[in-house]
Amino acid sequence: MKRSETAEDIKKKKTKATTSDVWRYFTKLGPGDDGMDCAQCDGCKQKFKAGGKQYGTSSPKRHLDRCVKIDFEDIGQTLIEMQNKMGALKIDNHVSHEMFAAFVIDCDVSFSIVDNKKFRNWVKYISPTLGLITRNTLKEDVLKIYLRKKEKLKSTLVAISNRICLISDLWTSITTEGYLCLTSHFLDLNWKLQSKILSFCYMHPPHTRFELSSKIFELLNEWGIEKKIMTLTLDNASANDACQDHSKSTLNMHDWLLCDGKFFHIRCSAHILNLIIQDGLKISHDTLDKIRESVKYVRGSENIMIRF
Repeated sequence: MKRSETAEDIKKKKTKATTSDVWRYFTKLGPGDDGMDCAQCDGCKQKFKAGGKQYGTSSPKRHLDRCVKIDFEDIGQTLIEMQNKMGALKIDNHVSHEMFAAFVIDCDVSFSIVDNKKFRNWVKYISPTLGLITRNTLKEDVLKIYLRKKEKLKSTLVAISNRICLISDLWTSITTEGYLCLTSHFLDLNWKLQSKILSFCYMHPPHTRFELSSKIFELLNEWGIEKKIMTLTLDNASANDACQDHSKSTLNMHDWLLCDGKFFHIRCSAHILNLIIQDGLKISHDTLDKIRESVKYVRGSENIMIRF
């Protein structure tokens, strides 16, 4: 005859092991003041209601995608070293996806690599249980890294008390599309010079002074640094001269520039030097042409090169 189950037996049946990868990055705190189970992020120490039947691990998972204090590349290396010593390797899919996306970014690899048959066979051989990702998944993983790094840089820019110097450049691609690149130069909290690209974006025509200055001001608002600008470096195009006039008047309207913007506009010395050299090359054009033709002739064949 089968014995009746006690309350302790029923409790053991209901208890499940916490197998979610989330618990690698969160610490359980137990029930809070409201009786709900809570967990704390090991990176930023933010607390969430998680771990119980009502909340599960959805909130911690969403937080992992934007937490700026967790570096999955470092965690992945630590896990590999630790698990190799133990003799058993358990693949964390979240860390795996993040590390692969970081590899794609660092090596400028095409997203189509995930569709390559030999690559997929190699991944299956390494770990048959590892889920193969698609292009869309890889795209989302890359975007998550970008957004997380952006938030980290934004918090750094907001935290510093000193001013920021900007460099802006507008250029046209071979497909005649205009692009704007805005770069910041600043001293971080450790007094180290940092150079970070704030935006590399498509610039809708027309590229007038109003459109250019409006786009730059929009990016400054997006990063929350419109009150911290020291200088803006531009090349010597006439549109840029008008652009900086409009930008300076906009910032001065709110009294956000030092000395009424006297030191705001800086002309690009590299562009000035290039213009000087181009003018100099026009004078010696004929001589340079003869030198080029002579080099072409000598390198035209191996026989001529040997005789030379």
